Amino acid sequence: MRMKSFDWHSDSISRNTVIAKSYRNTQNVRRFFIKECGAAFKFDRPFMAWLKDGVEKTMGDAADEWLRRAAEKQKV
Repeated sequence: MRMKSFDWHSDSISRNTVIAKSYRNTQNVRRFFIKECGAAFKFDRPFMAWLKDGVEKTMGDAADEWLRRAAEKQKV
């Protein structure tokens, strides 16, 4: 039996949600990142490339990575 694929538009996203090949930037995803990373969150090309690089990761990993990148930008 095939599992229903994750709906990035309406399914509940948590830090444990696995970023699958079906990943899409949706308002639901943006809300998750703003909740986890703060109002300054925005997508950029390097972060998007990291999200879709094929390495298994969770949304929690992605939020942590975005915060790490934001902290690096503050150091410059």
